[in-house]
Amino acid sequence: QVQLVESGGGLVQAGGSLRLSCAASGLSFSTYDMGWFRQAPGKERRFVAAITWSGGRTSYADSVKGRFTISRDNAKNTVYLQMNSLKPEDTAVYYCAARYGYGTVVRTRPGEYDYWGQGTQVTVSS
Repeated sequence: QVQLVESGGGLVQAGGSLRLSCAASGLSFSTYDMGWFRQAPGKERRFVAAITWSGGRTSYADSVKGRFTISRDNAKNTVYLQMNSLKPEDTAVYYCAARYGYGTVVRTRPGEYDYWGQGTQVTVSS
């Protein structure tokens, strides 16, 4: 049974930082591309960042470029999202997702991912 468990969310003031983690189990982690998405109340789920299976390629939404960094540790079956210079508009539930395959192109659409975590709330106060 595949499980993706996010952690690290919370309440932070604008300008602050958080580091999200997503621990994966039940899958061969090193063969999966991983992504982070977020969903604010009343809005659709949107791409934040993604990383290929080897960590060789990453992609970011324009809204987070230069502030967020995605990384992975295949030995720990974990993907991370370091979020700096947080803004109130970053407030959302953050989800990690896994997509099987030795991808060479970073996938950015939710429908391209096979497994999802339950999400972790990030709230940025002004």
